[in-house]
Amino acid sequence: MDLQQARVLRDLLADTRWWDRTRAFGTALRTSTKGPGGLLLVGPPAAEPWHLTAHLDDEARYAEIPELSPTLVRWNPPPNAPRHLSVGLDRLAAARRGESLLVVAEAVPASLLERVQDVRRAGATIFALDTGRTELADLAHEILSVDSTISDTIPVEDGTFGFPPAVPGGVANSESAWKSPSGSPVSFDSAQHLLSIAAAESAPGPRGSGGSRGRSADGPGSTEARGMRSRLARLLDLISGPDS
Repeated sequence: MDLQQARVLRDLLADTRWWDRTRAFGTALRTSTKGPGGLLLVGPPAAEPWHLTAHLDDEARYAEIPELSPTLVRWNPPPNAPRHLSVGLDRLAAARRGESLLVVAEAVPASLLERVQDVRRAGATIFALDTGRTELADLAHEILSVDSTISDTIPVEDGTFGFPPAVPGGVANSESAWKSPSGSPVSFDSAQHLLSIAAAESAPGPRGSGGSRGRSADGPGSTEARGMRSRLARLLDLISGPDS
């Protein structure tokens, strides 16, 4: 999935609870990190989150949010690695209050859990992107869980992507796990793309999208009324390519 496809997927999910939760997660991730270099990313030794690190770094530069530019923490960086790929586990030991650790893992070994516990005890804020089948819920201040068995985004017949109706007055809760239900609209890989977009778009100012998503007033011709139909049309255009 490239950036254009990720943005189309974002548009498709714009009116779902999943995107609202992802935006809330992204906002918390951005605002909890108080300065450049304070956002750390780590994963299991065999699945370090290279791609999410790159996506977040791109979005941070584009949106001019230096505190969102991440540091990839690696288990065994080679001695000749470039500077941005040479940060080892000692950086986790140095994590402090005002910094954030984002754990990206479909499965979490005990060695990673122990290090996450140490970082939390040091006062850093813990975020987790997982599959809902890990022990990270007990450690993370904020967690976004994705059904890793999903490989495609397919809306169910009622257009809800399998989500129950939103609870009136419901809000995203910190210190609690939000679990995507069966029928999650995105794969684990797609969720990483969308999270990087959400973290940057939640920023105020001219480079971020901020509150409104460009909706016009309600009515037969409004963006909200066209909703899912226009988004699906854009997706079909992307898949089929321009007319010859």
